[in-house]
Amino acid sequence: MIDFATQHKAVLAKYHLVGTGTTGRLVAENTGLEVERMLSGPLGGDAEIAAQVAEGKIAAVFFFIDPLDKHPHDPDINTLLRICNVYNVPLATNMATAAFIISEQRL
Repeated sequence: MIDFATQHKAVLAKYHLVGTGTTGRLVAENTGLEVERMLSGPLGGDAEIAAQVAEGKIAAVFFFIDPLDKHPHDPDINTLLRICNVYNVPLATNMATAAFIISEQRL
């Protein structure tokens, strides 16, 4: 996520960014971008972001998933993915899809 944010800093700086606790902190510290931080993912941050998607406050979600690793908070991740699909919000789970969304200026 840090690499992606660094590569696309100029575009991302135009938007209000929201992230889970640790990811948001790391992106902010490493890129200088302002990131509103929710709780850490395992503590409900994914669910907080899903709620904002449902409220129409989120234009796109970039949630990079390691396909070879199991996350202890998989149910929350699945909820976020499902909510993005229900509300037709662009969702990127890898850098290639995120780069496509950024390149299309769909936000």
